[in-house]
Amino acid sequence: MIDLYYWTTPNGHKITMFLEEVGLPYNIIPVNIGTGDQFKPDFLKISPNNRIPAIIDREPAIGDEPISVFESGAILLYLADKTGKLISADLRDRVETLQWLFWQMGGLGPMAGQNHHFVQYAPEKIDYAINRYVNETGRLYGVLNKRLADREFVAGDYSIADIAAYPWITGYERQNQKLEDFPNLKRWFEAIKARPATIRAYQKAEEFKNQALDIEKSRELLFNQSAKTIQ
Repeated sequence: MIDLYYWTTPNGHKITMFLEEVGLPYNIIPVNIGTGDQFKPDFLKISPNNRIPAIIDREPAIGDEPISVFESGAILLYLADKTGKLISADLRDRVETLQWLFWQMGGLGPMAGQNHHFVQYAPEKIDYAINRYVNETGRLYGVLNKRLADREFVAGDYSIADIAAYPWITGYERQNQKLEDFPNLKRWFEAIKARPATIRAYQKAEEFKNQALDIEKSRELLFNQSAKTIQ
């Protein structure tokens, strides 16, 4: 059984997508980031960066002690190795997957996240910041579109590289992007969206989406953190 500390963000969706795809039993422990659950001491013990997702594996492959993992890319890799699924054992194929997993972690996720912030949430609309991150998001969409020109999925077979990228594309309209401008990416996106495991994963999110929030308090919690936040 995997305990999944989760909220309805792209990084949270990555892990439910994986777990639904491989059929690994899991228990969702909601961490409402809009009300400050991510700062609770028990959560910080397993996720010192006060970010979701995080997991506790109660039945690790080696030893009896549970293993906790934070950071969505590390979790995907851990679970792929644990199950032997959605990553190849072949060295060359594995490297292909890891390259694109880290491309998402270091590029698509952070840039799309900054796009969301400056386009949707920033109290002051700063043209330079908006143009910077909208354009960079578009560039990254173009990289993915080119990669998918001659293959069905990012690294050959469907893998954790696809699972990592997909949730960050679902917000394309909020990112001021048009899928029609990226036909290979659009084909890939629609294929993943239709997968039964993806559908089940996003249905899980519906259980938590409508929880009432104090919008101003949420903004303070999410966008005004500093070193003092975790002291």
